Amino acid sequence: MKSYLLALGLTPFLILMIIHLEQDSVTAGEFTVEPSTLHSLGFEWKIEGDENRNAVVEVSFRKVGENIWRTAQPMLRIGGEKVWRVREFLEYWTPHMFAGSIFGLDPAERYECRFEMSDPDGVNGIAVQQVNVETRQVPQSYPQGPVLHVYPPNHEGNREEPYFTGLLEAYYGPGLGDWDVVRCRPVEPGTTILIHAGLYKADRRDYINPHQIPFFGSYVLTLDGTEEKPITIKAAGDGEVIFDGDNAFRLFDVMAADHHIFEGITIRNAEVAFYGGAKDVMGCSNLSVRNCRLEDVGIGVHTDWAGAKNFYIADNTMIGRDDHHRLNGWANMKTYGPSPVNSYYGVKVYGQGHVICHNKISFFHDGICISTYGIPEEEQDLKCVSIDIYNNDIFLMVDDFIESDGGVHNIRVFNNRGFNAAHQGLSVQPMFGGPVYFIGNLIYNVPFGGAIKTGGANPAGVLIYHNTFIAENSNVVGISNVHFRNNLFFGTNHPTKHLFRLITYTRYSTSDYNGFAYNQSAMVPPFSIAVPKNGPNDYSARPEPLLFDNLDDLRGSSGLEKNSRTVTTEIFRNIKQPDAGFPHKVYFPEGLDFNLVAGCDAIDAGVILPNINEGFEGSAPDLGAFEYGRDHPVYGPRVDQ
Repeated sequence: MKSYLLALGLTPFLILMIIHLEQDSVTAGEFTVEPSTLHSLGFEWKIEGDENRNAVVEVSFRKVGENIWRTAQPMLRIGGEKVWRVREFLEYWTPHMFAGSIFGLDPAERYECRFEMSDPDGVNGIAVQQVNVETRQVPQSYPQGPVLHVYPPNHEGNREEPYFTGLLEAYYGPGLGDWDVVRCRPVEPGTTILIHAGLYKADRRDYINPHQIPFFGSYVLTLDGTEEKPITIKAAGDGEVIFDGDNAFRLFDVMAADHHIFEGITIRNAEVAFYGGAKDVMGCSNLSVRNCRLEDVGIGVHTDWAGAKNFYIADNTMIGRDDHHRLNGWANMKTYGPSPVNSYYGVKVYGQGHVICHNKISFFHDGICISTYGIPEEEQDLKCVSIDIYNNDIFLMVDDFIESDGGVHNIRVFNNRGFNAAHQGLSVQPMFGGPVYFIGNLIYNVPFGGAIKTGGANPAGVLIYHNTFIAENSNVVGISNVHFRNNLFFGTNHPTKHLFRLITYTRYSTSDYNGFAYNQSAMVPPFSIAVPKNGPNDYSARPEPLLFDNLDDLRGSSGLEKNSRTVTTEIFRNIKQPDAGFPHKVYFPEGLDFNLVAGCDAIDAGVILPNINEGFEGSAPDLGAFEYGRDHPVYGPRVDQ
């Protein structure tokens, strides 16, 4: 470029100006539509240039056939952020691009989505993208398929035809002992297997056992359904169906079984209830587990296979083996010692398009997790993107409520409730560019950690909107490209915790329109802020924190929190703060009321976020997870599902 301009006879000054403009203008590249979920869509748009980071992408959408366009959140500018963790030799620089989501959509509907890139320095290439995308529908059994009836071996009374003894006889055909792998009469796509009431507990040491469970004690399912014709395994409706694993490691091994629905069954006494895939090996897609009860299990649902797609984990109750009566963590516990991993997590997934919603998860190490997978795969089809985690009710975790760790783009965590986690509320260690959305979550009592966990992996691309945190934000490691809006932070009167600590490696991280209730007994200032001094980002050293005793001092020195305010617990109808002096105490949501009091300081104190807080009452949105006068979300299983 430079030699070409010299040949034209331009002066060095003009040449430098032209090169500078070329670097600051944005060049639009490949546009990607991620797999859809029931209520959300995710998109990515690669770019070059825009070194001054002033390009923007505005987003609008409408149902196909409608006339009026609605405004969505602008896409997040990503690129040049460093994600690293020394111990695992992990180092990743986020690519230059935009990414973002559209929320609040109806299932099985087609939407027109429009994206318009602009830059004061100019746009090269195609500046407008418009695509039609369809949201997914809730997986349904195929109504015209064969129906098979399964009974336990000790069943007495009538049996509906065609009937089978034990699940595997219906799934594969009869075969005992050495013959259990013959499988000459497998089910076809679209089959519904109705499991009738009773206890299904196999003795894996019995050579001729009616459940056809081999020595390793697992139901290994290897057939494929289709999107239109899934294979369904569900309770028949004549009483409780219990699959007792007899202490098996994996009870249902479905890593080779696509398009399966499990519904209305109870699983107990197994280390892993549903094993859906292993990293670098294989895994399944389109696994649905709904309206089930998982108790006395070590893990509920698991996959860390990058090719996994479109899981639907909904309306389940998962009960782990960890302490039911006191809160205890896995590290630095002096009173009772560290908690062993009796139950690891309720759900852990990797891949694309998963929906994890309306589950009640209690007494595990972690509640719901994205797999901490490591550096993302290069293939777009294997990146961890477009996952929805919402309306879950998570109670008494040894570590964290929800971990978005390992996600790449468009991980959406919204409208969840978490009560009692020893170490952290919402974890993001790491996020490989983002955005990860934390929206409308209620987090209560995190005595040994804080609201948002960044860990030692220095995540990038985190949007934190409209949450109510009854916990300090007390991270001690850094985060990049993070943005806080419309949150409420309430201290628990811990003497040595800052109410809000932000360590960021990017000067373009922002925080504003939040409400803060100070720790009345704290011996440290409420605010600790560390921002790099040089350039838009600086990873050469951890920035030094500045301490602030109040919001006015913080605003004047940092430029953050210009429209934020202090609040008190009196803004809520009826809550009590966790007692920092008794960190092992367990609190229950019953009897607490997080609705805002009319006229309080949190009402009309937020900023408008299109597609996030539409339909608010008054002159502006309220702070926190709950708009005044609105019903709370339904947490946990829906009774009508």
